[in-house]
Amino acid sequence: MTSQLEQLRKITTVVADTGDIAAMSKYKPEDATTNPSLLLKAAAIPEYAGYIGEAVEWAKSQGNSRDQQLTDAGDRLAVLVGRAILKIVPGRVSTEVDARLSFDTPASIEKARHLISLYEDIGIKRERILIKLASTWEGIRAAEQLQKEGINCNLTLLFSFEQAVACAEAGVFLISPFVGRIFDWYVANTDKKTYAPEEDPGVQSVRRIYDWYKLHGFQTVVMGASFRNIGQIQALAGCDRLTIAPELLKQLDETNEPLPVALKDSGRRETAPAKINEAKFRWGQNENAMATDKLAEGIRKFAADQRKLEELLGAKL
Repeated sequence: MTSQLEQLRKITTVVADTGDIAAMSKYKPEDATTNPSLLLKAAAIPEYAGYIGEAVEWAKSQGNSRDQQLTDAGDRLAVLVGRAILKIVPGRVSTEVDARLSFDTPASIEKARHLISLYEDIGIKRERILIKLASTWEGIRAAEQLQKEGINCNLTLLFSFEQAVACAEAGVFLISPFVGRIFDWYVANTDKKTYAPEEDPGVQSVRRIYDWYKLHGFQTVVMGASFRNIGQIQALAGCDRLTIAPELLKQLDETNEPLPVALKDSGRRETAPAKINEAKFRWGQNENAMATDKLAEGIRKFAADQRKLEELLGAKL
């Protein structure tokens, strides 16, 4: 019997949830995702040491304002790391828009266009990039416009069904529902502390979204993310894509039991209901304490790590 990682590859596109070049070279994912937290970790990896200096020197050449230099250095570093990753993975890399822009549609669009231009300036075509945006109403509206411009988007920090519906209706390329963070919230805020994979609220959330997308013929890719154990991954085998951290890729690679298909398109189709509007979207979020808490927390954490990254770069300016 081949490893569960190899079995998974046959039914799901495997994506690396890391900026670690060595891990990607070892496990050979199709795509890779990055975010400010992963970039912060990547900054300590020897393979990336030169990119920090390169990003800083480039930022200095762009203008004299220190604030602008910090922004430029952060953007350049993200793109340089993205380029390094694309030398390893055959597919796409996700690069994140600053989380502090999560409630500003025009600024998010401008930042996404800028990141794409930086990639194109160093010879990377936009077809290999996914722009990551938080799944706020404003982020989804930004993605809707960007998709029309041929800039594919990955909508992240997705915790509610309303977010998933709005993303599909906006025509975004891919969503990243956060399985592990949903699980974390229920463990922290309810009396139930352990879940079988089938009962896991994060797993159930992704299954509901996957089934709804297929039933109504939406093309948006469902990529489960933020896993805490391989049981969650096994329970979503067959999902369009799964983005998995190196330690869990290792566990899957060392497990040889059969891996049953858990998600599969039934082929049944129904007409989609009326489109969700802003009021319904916001009310659905408001009524979902888990989604409200985790979206806000996720944005705060990514923003905090972006500031830490800027402090690291600022020390070099």
